Amino acid sequence: MQIHVIRPGESLWGISQAYSIPLNQLVTANEVPNPNNLVVGQTLVIPIWGSYHWVAPGESLYTISRRYNTTVQEILRINNISNPSQIPVGLRLYIPQKARPTKDVGAYIDPRMGVATPQVVDNVGDHLTFLNIFSYAFNRDGSLTPVNDQPFINAAYRHRVAPLMVLTNFENGMFSQELATTLLTNDALQDQVLDAAIQVMEQKGYLGLDFDFEYLGAENRERYNQFLRKARARLKPRGYFLSTALAPKISSEQTGVLYEGHDYAAHGQIVDFIFFMTYEWGWSGGPPMAVSPINQVRRVLEYAVSVVPRNKVMMGIPLYGYDWTLPYVQGGQRARSISPQQAIELAARYGVAISYDPVSQAPFFRYVDEQGRTHEVWFEDARSIQAKFNLVKELGIRGFFYWVLGHEFPQNWLLIEDNFVVRKRVAPAQT
Repeated sequence: MQIHVIRPGESLWGISQAYSIPLNQLVTANEVPNPNNLVVGQTLVIPIWGSYHWVAPGESLYTISRRYNTTVQEILRINNISNPSQIPVGLRLYIPQKARPTKDVGAYIDPRMGVATPQVVDNVGDHLTFLNIFSYAFNRDGSLTPVNDQPFINAAYRHRVAPLMVLTNFENGMFSQELATTLLTNDALQDQVLDAAIQVMEQKGYLGLDFDFEYLGAENRERYNQFLRKARARLKPRGYFLSTALAPKISSEQTGVLYEGHDYAAHGQIVDFIFFMTYEWGWSGGPPMAVSPINQVRRVLEYAVSVVPRNKVMMGIPLYGYDWTLPYVQGGQRARSISPQQAIELAARYGVAISYDPVSQAPFFRYVDEQGRTHEVWFEDARSIQAKFNLVKELGIRGFFYWVLGHEFPQNWLLIEDNFVVRKRVAPAQT
């Protein structure tokens, strides 16, 4: 497939003609929310197998072949060109599809969110390896807070997706360091929690346990490692996957209560794979910026692969953006979470062009609302997702995952098809 960025004066009909695809196919594949009011800077994913290149002034077949990692001979053959010395500017060349690596793809879903339904899993399940259902919080008596998860587990199995039970130190609506310390300093309580988790997994059909313990602090670092070793001893003989979700760090000495309790190297030895939460640089309570800037994501993953086996590294990708009301005031009004589709609708509604930051590899724009307030929006589009997919390939890691299902982003799933073969870890149903 190919990414096309809307230029001034372009229409969907003209784009469909340029790429020789039916107009309705272009609109349907992208679920274009503004077909009659395109925005300059908006992206479209062109649903073709391979891509097209229009020869620009100064280009040669050699430079074009290098750009697409192919050969001059292949370009000549596929385009039926008999005279390579006669390549006019503006000639449309077809570039064949590259081989696609096989990767694991995960996604978190939170049944408490109104937009999270089993239908969401059915819509995207063919593109997933794992479904992380968020979350079972453990309680101080060793019990677990129940989750209405069975419909989501059933939907996962319909698409050969492995459901993972997510266990958290969540209390009163937030991650609790004190709750985690209570567990990690009490062996008997740990056994109770693991017993309860295994019982749920066996009853409901979970295939793995994902630990999302956050804000642990330095004092719980080794305690958490020891608890994970105990969990491994209990889970692996039963054939379950074991994973953790870790905060984005760039060194083992990184300070802060969010980071100090997460030991990348130890987790890399203990668990089967790790979900690195490479997002929330731009967050609802902070200043406007990209949620998942590629330069920061790269720093985290380059550190990760230096201490964790590459086949255990899963890169995090957000399925959302934020709309900030300016001026930003620390401790003031929080940004509103929006989907990529909603971001496009906002830009179209207020008639503003979308810009693209080359450093963070993320789209953004500003608009003025009906009350005269200026807003700044950062989100994900086809270009920012492709940049992340390129990093996955470059680093040779296990795969990637999403936080969180329920936000509409059809272009993302088109690009997965174009870039990867999704590994399935659930056998086909017997007929």
